[in-house]
Amino acid sequence: MNRFRLILAVMACKLAIWGSKMLGKHGSSMPGHLAFKIYPGVLKDLSAQIKREIIVVCGTNGKTTTNNLLYSFLNSSGYKVVCNRVGANMFYGVCCAFAAEANIFGKLNRDFACLEVDEASTVKVFAHIKPDKMLITNLFRDQLDRYGEIEQTAGYLKRALEQSPDTELIINADDPLVAQFGLDRERKCHYIGVDEGAVNEKDESYFCVLCGEKLDYEYRHYSQLGKYSCPSCVFKRPELDFKVKDVSQDGGLKFNLLYDGKTVPFDVNYRGFYNIYNISLSYAAATLAVGEISDYLKILAQYKPQIGRMEEFSLLKTTVLNMAKNPAGFNQALTTVLKDTKTKDILLAVNDYESDGQDISWLWDVDFELLNDSGVLNIITTGIRADELALRLKYAGVKEEKITKTSNLKVAVNLLQNGGAEVCYALANYTAVFSLYDIFKNAEKEVGANE
Repeated sequence: MNRFRLILAVMACKLAIWGSKMLGKHGSSMPGHLAFKIYPGVLKDLSAQIKREIIVVCGTNGKTTTNNLLYSFLNSSGYKVVCNRVGANMFYGVCCAFAAEANIFGKLNRDFACLEVDEASTVKVFAHIKPDKMLITNLFRDQLDRYGEIEQTAGYLKRALEQSPDTELIINADDPLVAQFGLDRERKCHYIGVDEGAVNEKDESYFCVLCGEKLDYEYRHYSQLGKYSCPSCVFKRPELDFKVKDVSQDGGLKFNLLYDGKTVPFDVNYRGFYNIYNISLSYAAATLAVGEISDYLKILAQYKPQIGRMEEFSLLKTTVLNMAKNPAGFNQALTTVLKDTKTKDILLAVNDYESDGQDISWLWDVDFELLNDSGVLNIITTGIRADELALRLKYAGVKEEKITKTSNLKVAVNLLQNGGAEVCYALANYTAVFSLYDIFKNAEKEVGANE
């Protein structure tokens, strides 16, 4: 260990974080880049000081929520935890998370690290740390110009795991693309899944990762997630170690989690079937790491989601903001919105900046046909790709008189608030979510000042 360079790297990172915050930025990636440039061993040396376990969370959708719930379970149980909670999940963001928690002498007094890691960054991250456990939430098509097809994303994870043969897996067994990582019989693996039938989406074909044959499904929850088997080879959903049963989505999420002869009930005011997986994976990881979690329902109730995770704002009328950045995320968001029995005005926002992914062909895989629901009164398309969204809605059969388009987000929000529906929803991809969040927060302050 180069002690002097480590100390210099940590101090530079902390100073850069402070400077970034003074400028109104998060300071979660650039400071890590600076620390690594000063001392390339910063991540390896600091992570080696973790006393108990390093846990990594990967997957296309849900990794921020899953990772932050895991942090909440561990932190509330009295453990000191390194966590990149703001979602800076690439290599330098991980470096920054460790350096930020160390003292100025390069000492890190932490029990656990739980780290959200971008799939394409896992190979570089795993070259410096060897996680004790790794959670994989799901694999969906996402940012095709950056990741390519799903097989390429799976390839990143396989290469990373080859560098860390002792890492245990905690995975969503309902996703056949994720379940394939458990085929390595030398690696310990814990499987989580929903062990009962649910709503089956439109009949799409998904194929066996071993032989390429079309999979048979006993039931399917959404996209490729469900209980599957291959008619031509041995591949099927594995036996579950953590089974979700008795699911209800009336007035929140209710379900039971069965494992080791126990039945643990969950009753939370969360929206969206996908949150069943986020909760179950994080809870399973926490119990495997430290044993039973006391007050787990209180922890879930107090948890504050990151920006744009079905986040409510008190404006002229209740307005809900949700990030949706790929077909699976959009489809689950639309399904969740339509479970609201009130009349709805919906804002759809898509940008195509580099961090969003500039290939937006995925819009044609979103089930916008669902928006022909009679409870949807008006739809505003906005963002850089407002025109393409409006065109996609026309092809989905949505009546033209329902659609208004504007590239100006502030104009779009005004139209949303002044519509005739009882509640408003805004579904937006990555950069659009943060812009809308700022607009909604400012509008919320104005509403409060006028009351």
